[in-house]
Amino acid sequence: MLRGIDVSSHQSTFNTDGLSFVIIKATEGRSYINPKLTAQTKLARDGGCVVGFYHFLWPGNIADQAKYFVSKAPEKAGDLLAVDWEWTGDHTAASNAEKDRFIREVKRLRPNHRVLLYANRDFWLNRDSTSYAGDGLWIADYVTAGKPRIKAKWTFHQYTSTPLDKNVARFESEDALRAWASSS
Repeated sequence: MLRGIDVSSHQSTFNTDGLSFVIIKATEGRSYINPKLTAQTKLARDGGCVVGFYHFLWPGNIADQAKYFVSKAPEKAGDLLAVDWEWTGDHTAASNAEKDRFIREVKRLRPNHRVLLYANRDFWLNRDSTSYAGDGLWIADYVTAGKPRIKAKWTFHQYTSTPLDKNVARFESEDALRAWASSS
């Protein structure tokens, strides 16, 4: 399994030593852009990592959110894209149908990129009704790395948030991850 992290504006810097991938928060809703996006992208690319970008999904205006995300997320072959589907700060959440629509719209707007669903175990088991995760499921379950407590096939596993969000990817090598990320 490969090791990686995901970051947001809360991380001023990070070390890429020993990492194969970094997934960076790009946008949220229809107006927020991570002010550290450019610097974090450069740091991850300079570290030789596969890079991904995620959008924190709010309910409503799904097509507009997808357009906003792809307009702000860097576009380079082999980059990953993801939707973060969880409770918002005001304890609302996009519906299952909205989540599915967002993934499909991002795939339409960026057909040459892999699009993932990030969901915590509770959302995956109790709110999801379609099991649609685009090109791969990125599951958050804070247990032993690579052993999330779900039966579904997963691609990435966020297993802790201490001291930052750490993840593993279900690939045998960085070359295998790069090949997968580059094919759509």
